[in-house]
Amino acid sequence: MTETFRILRPSFDPASGEARFPYALGDLSFTEVLTLPKVTDSAAAATPAFKKLLDLTAFVLGVSYFKLRAPFHIEAPEIALSEAERAFVIDIYENGLGEFYARNNLARFGRLTLDTPTDIEPRRPALDLPPRSLLPIGGGKDSLVSVDLLSHVGVDFTPFAVNPKGPIVTSIDAIGKAPLYVTRTLDAEMIRLGKEPGYYNGHVPSTAINSMIASLCAVLFGYDQIVLSNERSASEGNVVFDGRETNHQHSKSLGFELLIAGILADATGGALKYFSLLRPYSEARIASLFTQGGKFDRVFSSCNRNFRLNGNDGPLWCGECPKCHFVFLIFAPFMAKERLVSIFGQDLLDKAENERSFRELAGLAGQKPWECVGEILEAAACFYTLTRHADWHQTAVVKAIKADLFAQYGEEKLQLAMAECLTDSHDHHLPPALAAKVAAYAV
Repeated sequence: MTETFRILRPSFDPASGEARFPYALGDLSFTEVLTLPKVTDSAAAATPAFKKLLDLTAFVLGVSYFKLRAPFHIEAPEIALSEAERAFVIDIYENGLGEFYARNNLARFGRLTLDTPTDIEPRRPALDLPPRSLLPIGGGKDSLVSVDLLSHVGVDFTPFAVNPKGPIVTSIDAIGKAPLYVTRTLDAEMIRLGKEPGYYNGHVPSTAINSMIASLCAVLFGYDQIVLSNERSASEGNVVFDGRETNHQHSKSLGFELLIAGILADATGGALKYFSLLRPYSEARIASLFTQGGKFDRVFSSCNRNFRLNGNDGPLWCGECPKCHFVFLIFAPFMAKERLVSIFGQDLLDKAENERSFRELAGLAGQKPWECVGEILEAAACFYTLTRHADWHQTAVVKAIKADLFAQYGEEKLQLAMAECLTDSHDHHLPPALAAKVAAYAV
């Protein structure tokens, strides 16, 4: 394949808040548009930091257009990159698209070439950003636990979302703080071609995309940190493909967090911080924290299937996808059965037809689903807890898998795994003072 994916120079109009990102793929041309809130002080848009972040955002948004043909060569003749930024871009186009390559059987790891001018100034002058946080809200349990933690430790934050709909809107309404929204408009021709023969389609690193958009807003509107809500299990991959572990959640992983944090720091002279507040926690630990309050029970959803299909025009939970099953499973050890069933509208553990899906989550069959679900051993440990739980031990799925669960893992390993799930990790990137305050509250 001799095609080249070309990333052209982006532009930004402070008066309209519109950023335009042009691309070329062979003889095809595309333009993506971001519409940000209107800028009252245009000086921020003229800083070297903003210009650098706009250029880097062009590379990250570009994955949606690159994947139509997935060529081996990428070039950006008008955009200079430092060596660190080149490594960041290659990571996005290799590991960030890892699931896309695996599911389309495309070997690209270590084979992509990136041709750009060299930026000999690896770090931009420092900005003066006020001590405020942008908190991306995804509509699920995780970012709402972050809302609770930040609120209780006195950190000023603004809810942030790109193309908000469904559970994102209902969750932010329940938070009760004025949000910052960005509209992202994908090129219609790209969407059309993605459904045509001869073109590829698949998963893109959405957290990386939204994080770069958030970085533009942080500089324009004055925020010194972007606070993510990614848990430690996001670092676990799904399968090995093309000689490399492939992770559906790569751009939520700790490795990527450290990479992008360095890039954003260099672009802003160290002014902009980027970290995940929930990195010390397992999914089970986050579920236990969520159960301590009921404010968001009727507005949140982690069901990607319903969110993708109809936003919030139907039930918040489909009850059939791996994400629904996993969230139900990790809540069950900590939440009263009546409350959990009322949230989902049904008892997902008492439906025999769900057994195969739950087996995959616990590593008893197939592979880890291509979804934002936790670690396999964590799911198995939660099941172990349910085999000894008065509310759940007689449900259809728990009874069906109990013998195989014990045979594969053994009780001692499952007990230790559950204890580890509820023990906070020190492997994170939180600012030390904030980490201490959150740890003191989240007991």
